[in-house]
Amino acid sequence: MTLSYDPPKVAISSKTRPSFESLKRGAPLSLAQPIRLAGTDCLIKPQVPLASLTSFRVGGPAQWYAAPKHFAELQASFEWAQANALPLTLLGAGSNLLISDRGLPGLVISTRRLRQYQFDAESGQVTVGAGDPLPRLAWLAAERGWQGMEWAVGIPGTVGGAVVMNAGAHGGCTADVLVNAHVLLPDGTTQILTPQDLCYRYRTSALQGKNWLVTQATFQLQPGFDPVALTNLTSQHLNQRRTTQPYHLPSCGSVFRNPNEQHKAGWLIEQAGLKGYKIGGAQIAERHANFILNCGNALASDIFRLIDHVQQQVEQHWSLHLEPEVKVLGDFQALGT
Repeated sequence: MTLSYDPPKVAISSKTRPSFESLKRGAPLSLAQPIRLAGTDCLIKPQVPLASLTSFRVGGPAQWYAAPKHFAELQASFEWAQANALPLTLLGAGSNLLISDRGLPGLVISTRRLRQYQFDAESGQVTVGAGDPLPRLAWLAAERGWQGMEWAVGIPGTVGGAVVMNAGAHGGCTADVLVNAHVLLPDGTTQILTPQDLCYRYRTSALQGKNWLVTQATFQLQPGFDPVALTNLTSQHLNQRRTTQPYHLPSCGSVFRNPNEQHKAGWLIEQAGLKGYKIGGAQIAERHANFILNCGNALASDIFRLIDHVQQQVEQHWSLHLEPEVKVLGDFQALGT
């Protein structure tokens, strides 16, 4: 099954990279106490639970975890991971992730505290931090009468995640409005990438699978519109999502990409008779079949198995392969898949 995803990693020789088990035993780093990065207020914390930081509300702990607030802290976190030969995983809002029950080895860097808003009325451009919530940007733009982000109001992710995934809804997407994105490379240098550099396609970009971290993005919007009208349109988009999609239980949003323009993933899953199907505490939503819900006691392994089952059933019924939109992180090998 095509569910593997390699999280961004620092380029380290396999001969020098410590195993997850050796890290748990305390070598080469002690897991007893948090570590403050020199010259910053940023803490590297051991064994931080990740379930509460994802919209699925499942998953094990991060071996090490950092949530930098400034670019200097972000750079220092990268350097710390490199100095200690640790794999690196980048975590935004956690709205499009399925993390293994075993957790993640190495350092997990959360971008949710990297926030800023800069509206330039002369150019109509807004520069936003990678950790800023996409719905918040949609509301702020609408309230100013700046057209172009109304589609984003119901997407439960960050700006950084939207740049990487080419997030979209209601006929709009990131590629339509992005001017450029600043990214941090593992060697501590930065690059400014345009949409052309990012090679945008449907829900994907050249950044996926790379150990490059989006730090901020600039969008081209259109000022001068009626704020009331834009706010009403933004509200309509949000209400449409809430009435057609299940938001009463934890989920990651749409699990699968649409295989083509003629076939929607949700319709294919529904026609295969899978609405309401459960494995453990995970269930295909009755309201929208492209949603998997955590009914309160799901494990990541339950959701993983349910994704696999849906893929098998749709392929049997329609000879179409559903590619997951959700990113699967960590070790699921014990499941025998």
